[in-house]
Amino acid sequence: MEYRQISDDYSVSGQILPEDIAAIKDAGFRSVICNRPDNEQPGQPSADSVKVAAEAAGLAFRYIPVISGQITMDNVEDQAEALDELEGPVFAYCRSGARCTNLYGLIQQQKG
Repeated sequence: MEYRQISDDYSVSGQILPEDIAAIKDAGFRSVICNRPDNEQPGQPSADSVKVAAEAAGLAFRYIPVISGQITMDNVEDQAEALDELEGPVFAYCRSGARCTNLYGLIQQQKG
């Protein structure tokens, strides 16, 4: 599993599996955010299956689904709220990591 560090407290990746949670925890992450809607692609793990694994490992989990190419202001606000509330470092994922990265950039612009 590969991920990209965006800031000291925020990293992103493409789709993960419930079995990846142990490695995410071992890498020092405290929270996970799923930005990928369920059923976007056949066979992808549900957010709930990842949530169960994350919470069993002692990690916080948030599900903030974002439709590819259609980030809304609500998505940005929900992500910003999650980042304020969740213990970092935070691991966010979607299909490729692009939505998670774009959300973070939009949050930083708002803070600007």
